[in-house]
Order: sequence, then structure tokens, then C-alpha cells
Amino acid sequence: MPADFLDRLAEGRVPPPRGQKLVRLAEALATSVSYLVGLDPDTPPPAELLEEEQGSLGLLAGDEEALLRAYRRLDFPQKAAVVLVVRSMAGPEPVADAVPPKRVGRK
Repeated sequence: MPADFLDRLAEGRVPPPRGQKLVRLAEALATSVSYLVGLDPDTPPPAELLEEEQGSLGLLAGDEEALLRAYRRLDFPQKAAVVLVVRSMAGPEPVADAVPPKRVGRK
């Protein structure tokens, strides 16, 4: 991992590691994977976090897959509620750089 990885991770500029990278990071910091993800150090970490990142293959990551499976079990009103909650938690979607329209005519 790059020397500034922890700084970039703390600032949210890089996604959290998963799989073996997460395990190696925990080992390097002499702590547990559970502690790194905010759980009680004696609690086993969720299996999804130990699965390797698959985003580069165009597949869902383990935690994304688990969320999708749970979402698919919901009925329609529950799905709508979940979407509203997630959108509010995620904040506004980024807007592409807006270019003001050109004015034609007099100033």
C-alpha cells in the first residue's frame, strides 16, 4: 500500500480495503479486522468484508451483493422506503460542471 494510504483512507479519498488487503492492514497495525471496521475486536468480521474486491471485474463486491439480496426480499413499499433513506444518507448526486448558456444579443 502507498505510504499515504492511511491519510487518504481517513479523508475518504480511497475506498476501504477488502479481502486480503484488509487482513494485511490489520496485521500491520497489530489489530483485528473487526476493530478496523468499527466492531468489537472479539467479534468475527462480516464475511463480505473478507471477500476479495470484484469491482474491477464488473461484479458486485461482497457487501453490495448482500445488500442486493436483502433488498430483493423486500416488498415494494419497503423497497421504496429503503431507496429514500439511502438517497438521503448519500446526499445530493454530483452535478456535472455546468457551463452557462451563451447570451446572444446586447449586454
